[in-house]
Amino acid sequence: MSFRPSTQGIDRPLKGIGTVTGWNVIQRPLPAAEKRRRFLSSVGIHSMLIVTSIMFLLPMVFVVTTALMTDKQSLTREIWPRPFQWGNFVAVFDRIDLWRFTFNTTTIAVLSTVGVVVSCVPVAYALARISWRGRQAAFILVLATLMLPFQVTVIPLYVIFVRLHWINTLLPLIVPSFFGDAFSIFLLRQFFLTIPDELSDAARVDGASEWQIMTRVIVPLAKPAIAAVALFNFLYNWNDFFGPLLYLIGNSKLWTLGLALSEFRTMHHVEWNLTMAASLLFMLPVIVLFFLAQRVFVEGVTLTGIKG
Repeated sequence: MSFRPSTQGIDRPLKGIGTVTGWNVIQRPLPAAEKRRRFLSSVGIHSMLIVTSIMFLLPMVFVVTTALMTDKQSLTREIWPRPFQWGNFVAVFDRIDLWRFTFNTTTIAVLSTVGVVVSCVPVAYALARISWRGRQAAFILVLATLMLPFQVTVIPLYVIFVRLHWINTLLPLIVPSFFGDAFSIFLLRQFFLTIPDELSDAARVDGASEWQIMTRVIVPLAKPAIAAVALFNFLYNWNDFFGPLLYLIGNSKLWTLGLALSEFRTMHHVEWNLTMAASLLFMLPVIVLFFLAQRVFVEGVTLTGIKG
């Protein structure tokens, strides 16, 4: 905001700011009651956030402390481990082939995420940036698939994969991702609608095709939304238990961390310290990934759905 200088040196009042004299803005101090109200409001909000954070952190603290206890101590009421048993994490690697299960889980999560991004971006672009007959009907049809729970389609899918001889392989957990995901298409479409149409029109005037507009104009501007979609799908496939249990239960060499953790808990149900240590190792890659991509993830989620 700019102000014109007063040639006559007349002070002009400005709402909520103070007095403007020439180019200078003189701010009036806030009343004591207003300062007190803002201070108390800030204290109340921060106190509520701190209490909520502690509520969410307490279970994690319990898992960490139990993972560092001895076998006997984990069955008592003691809260703090004495002494710290760092060897519990090494014992987990000795009990199960954690590297193989981690590799299987990473393969499924990465390839499925790539498939979702590659298949959903063109569909979302067509539903958001291209005018064609039946676009709204197609979008409603895509949203309608969200209303079908997985339990409804699991039997037809299982029959199809049996006939394709894909059971006890990683294909049923990877290939369907390359055919799109309704939730990801919805998120990307909502973000694409927030990008000004003038950018696409300018590219069309320069002779760019729709593919070039999507790859060179829209996708670079939609990196936060694409990152959010990728993170959503990676976390889902990393934590998925039902899919691997259904399609991989007959081949233990292809088990994921979810199946391995369940089997480990069954074999060592009394050794809670080892069970908690295995759970921490299972969660560690996801926690690190979330903290590394937190800024892009939050930006993509907050900017999605502003228009449309």
